[in-house]
Amino acid sequence: MGLILCIGDVMLDVVIRINTEVNYGSDTPAKISTHGGGAAANVASWLAFSSHKVQLVSRVGDDPAGTAVMAELDKLGVQHGNIVIQGAQTGVVAVLVDKTGERTMFPESGANSGLNLSDLPALDNVSAVYLSGYSLLNPASTTGVVAMVNAITSAKIPIIFDPASVGTMNHVGLASVKNILPRMDIVILNEEEAFYLTGRSDIQLALKELNELVPIVVIKRGSQGAIAIKRDLDSLEVSAKSANVIDTTGAGDAFAAGFIGSWIEKPDLLAAMGSAIDLATQCVAIIGARPPVNP
Repeated sequence: MGLILCIGDVMLDVVIRINTEVNYGSDTPAKISTHGGGAAANVASWLAFSSHKVQLVSRVGDDPAGTAVMAELDKLGVQHGNIVIQGAQTGVVAVLVDKTGERTMFPESGANSGLNLSDLPALDNVSAVYLSGYSLLNPASTTGVVAMVNAITSAKIPIIFDPASVGTMNHVGLASVKNILPRMDIVILNEEEAFYLTGRSDIQLALKELNELVPIVVIKRGSQGAIAIKRDLDSLEVSAKSANVIDTTGAGDAFAAGFIGSWIEKPDLLAAMGSAIDLATQCVAIIGARPPVNP
């Protein structure tokens, strides 16, 4: 089994958990903790946790936050090159988690901005690439990441794309996102993102419209599980599993890791969706976006 590349961001997550309404302009009691984050780093972490060989293509700063997140990646067994940028600040995201486990994020990309083709390692032993929309759609990184996509597609390596979030896509514009989709082999996104990209409010219509652009489409539906389609085949659905939801941060990244890890071993859509649900279920039952690391 070859290497899986995860291209995108690595962040320090500052998770703020509240059990009451926010008292704007005053104090709100909270439980606050810090964790490694960033979509690409999270996917890489869950893949390594699941015993897959994985390398992260990203950037961190030479600051205490960068030291902390790199140490966690090393403990998890995530490979990486020299991704520390001298004088840069590691990306940070404040994650507000309400009493239902739903999260709202406030990201600052920091050192993640500016990825370019020189950051891409040799592709000789690469089986698949996960690409985060946070990097592709970051104006400071778009040119460099598109150059990476050109190199990867020329090497005939499949790309699994996560378009990030509606907020990110809305910032750069719908047309820009839809123009890149036909370059991808698989797209994994949530229901809100699927509706945004298609303008549909019906999940089946959104699924089929996206499938005209991308050969395989997988839509995450939270407590309703997931639905997917492959060209020339009917759609498939998988139910969610019962879970004690503590924090939904990183659940989509764990889902992507479960799907990719299963898919590259055997391209069975139903089995891959089942593996995706399994990892996502583990993720929502813990605080933070990555698997727990032994001290």
